[in-house]
Amino acid sequence: MANTPLLQMRGVQKRFPGVIALDNVSLEVGQGEVVALCGENGAGKSTMMKILGGVYQPDGGEILVDGRPVQINNVVDAMKLGIAFIHQELNVLDNLDVAANVFLGREPLITPFKLIDRKKIHADTEPLLQRLGLNISSRTRLDKLSLAQQQMVEIAKALSLNARIIIMDEPTSSLTLTETERLLELVGELSKSGVSVVYISHRLAEVDHCADRVVVFRDGKNAGGLDRPEISHDRIVSLMVGREIKSFYAASTAVKTPGYFKVRNAQSGRYPSKTVSFDAARGEILGFAGLVGAGRSELVKAVVGLDPNGGAEVTIGGETLKISSPRDAIGHGIYLVPEDRRGEGLVTSMTVRENTTLPSLEKFTQLFMIRRDQETKVANEQIASLKVKTPGCETRVLNLSGGNQQKVVLGKWLSMSPKVMILDEPTRGIDVGAKAEIYKIMRTLADNGAVILMISSDMEEVLNVSDRVAVMHEGRITGVLDRADCNEENVMNLAVGKTIAAAKAAAN
Repeated sequence: MANTPLLQMRGVQKRFPGVIALDNVSLEVGQGEVVALCGENGAGKSTMMKILGGVYQPDGGEILVDGRPVQINNVVDAMKLGIAFIHQELNVLDNLDVAANVFLGREPLITPFKLIDRKKIHADTEPLLQRLGLNISSRTRLDKLSLAQQQMVEIAKALSLNARIIIMDEPTSSLTLTETERLLELVGELSKSGVSVVYISHRLAEVDHCADRVVVFRDGKNAGGLDRPEISHDRIVSLMVGREIKSFYAASTAVKTPGYFKVRNAQSGRYPSKTVSFDAARGEILGFAGLVGAGRSELVKAVVGLDPNGGAEVTIGGETLKISSPRDAIGHGIYLVPEDRRGEGLVTSMTVRENTTLPSLEKFTQLFMIRRDQETKVANEQIASLKVKTPGCETRVLNLSGGNQQKVVLGKWLSMSPKVMILDEPTRGIDVGAKAEIYKIMRTLADNGAVILMISSDMEEVLNVSDRVAVMHEGRITGVLDRADCNEENVMNLAVGKTIAAAKAAAN
């Protein structure tokens, strides 16, 4: 590494209404160095990187590149300095194809007519997709891709910039295990070629795998740093939250009612020729595991009436329900916390209060007028219960960190006393402290008699939180594991379409 760091951010300050997001924070990154930036949600990580990426302007401090002070007034300035940003929340246009997204705003033109040279952008995009191991055509529209594939397109866009510094904000939050491994390999390749990477992730195993150095923020300030020999899960967590966090399985204290929630013959648009049936007990957490594309999200959307061809037969406590729309599901106490919190779970331009009460707004109306005092009371109760970091319930959700946005999504359903709570990737992009809080909420809900269905791509989460695990492969459930059989080997065998018995026979 050169004597002068490639990047220096010194004494950076940033304030939002009612919040000091960054308080005299500093960060250095050497050429070809991978620096992991860790911290709880709301610690200031994303704000710091948005300043580097030209999205926000700092209120104080300075930024130096190659030892020279620079002004980054917008995203174009950042790109000219060789800074590329891969956002946690997808920043793609799903009505355009892959190549158009990769070269959006930088399209090569055919002179003299100033027409986009589509042949060139497709030719230049294909090698990037191959480098990422992404087996799709550059002509595929984004709305035909999974969230994981869309995330990889964002990474391809950053690679196309030939950036000197790549900021990766939760880059694996929607990726499969194989895709994650490929991304981590790519980070290593970038580092060897002299590209610096700022890697933001709550998945500390990834940090341990790829980081040369760890910098930790807490409450908008520098909390400390770790050099490569010092990096460990416990030391990072200690700097992040000041205490030890463990998220081990907590046995239920509830008396379970087997078969309380039944789904029969559910279909999805992704796998129209296959039907899925399963039971869940009252008082249990039933985890759904499987590789991305296995059909887990599509299954639960069919259950809550989001898929018009779903046709699921649903019963609760012996009562058969007619669910033709999400409104029907909500009326029966079946709530879905979707994977895409910004696109499907929130109205980000609205306040925390408005989002919290939106699905039950009729309860807060009197003579056609909304009782704002009652809304405020319920919203503040959820803010306190879920420890949402916000100046108040009138803050727009757009101004909250990703993890706190997720808590708002949870809060609006928790305020309505769910009978069945379906959580699709409930802790995606959420720090270790907040994860433990959400696991505790899930267990409390189950102990109070709710049915919890949890979809997760995080193997540790599936194994540590679930009472039973249903594993899906290509649109069908290949097996349901009791607690005693819940281990990584069994889950992975079922996830790739094997039976546990066949896997054991092959091993022998």
